[in-house]
Amino acid sequence: MPPMNSFNSRLSDQLAAKQSWLCVGLDINPENMTQENPTLDDLKIHTKKVIDATREFAAAYKPNLAFFERWGSKGFAWLEETLDHIGADTLTIGDAKRGDIGHTAKQYAISLFDHFGFDAVTLNPYMGRDAIDPFIQNPEKGVFILCRTSNNSGVDLQNLAGNGKRLFETVAENCAGLNKNDNVGLVVGATVPKEIDIIRQHAPGLPLLIPGVGAQGGDLQASLTAGNTNGVALINVSRGISFAGDQSEEAIHVAAKDYIEKMRTILG
Repeated sequence: MPPMNSFNSRLSDQLAAKQSWLCVGLDINPENMTQENPTLDDLKIHTKKVIDATREFAAAYKPNLAFFERWGSKGFAWLEETLDHIGADTLTIGDAKRGDIGHTAKQYAISLFDHFGFDAVTLNPYMGRDAIDPFIQNPEKGVFILCRTSNNSGVDLQNLAGNGKRLFETVAENCAGLNKNDNVGLVVGATVPKEIDIIRQHAPGLPLLIPGVGAQGGDLQASLTAGNTNGVALINVSRGISFAGDQSEEAIHVAAKDYIEKMRTILG
């Protein structure tokens, strides 16, 4: 039996309650803003606008820590403000892609879970189980581990074969074995929907976080269908929502609604 109130069970409950599989990525890049030379205050205003415009539809928000960290201490304060604005009713995923070991990994886990209060984080598995264990001790806190990513150069390592399997398949199998607390998931790109089916064979039941829809050209229908077979999947959309149209609250709301309507049609 999975632990009571585990992250994966909370995620499934959230998706079912909202009939939403949308994760809104908060990659608030000043280069995508319509303003010339936007200030940090401009970015803060836009972030709140994105949250307010999508709150009705989002099953989760995924702040990308890089866009906050680049501002130093003011950026960390902005991240705290952003999480406060999201509130406790919607799941938050810290897109940190941490991947260190030992005491360092433990401190990262304390920072992301205890200080910032994220419900889940993204991790890089390159250093093995030691990079993951500190993050999966509390069943209520989850991880999404990079498995088969949406970037073109992901194949440089992820498709390397050994023992009759490609590396991403081995990652999926190993991560399934770590899911004792029902709080492990995988990151799989929407640009490789056929490989989602393969990953599902190695890791049935693990939730998937699927980026790459929208600006990266990923296949929404194929990814959503495969991801929600023998498990659940979140579709992450960042630029396609956060910087939609004229970047007004109405344009962002319409973009998010459009994604939700497409998802509900696909999954019936």
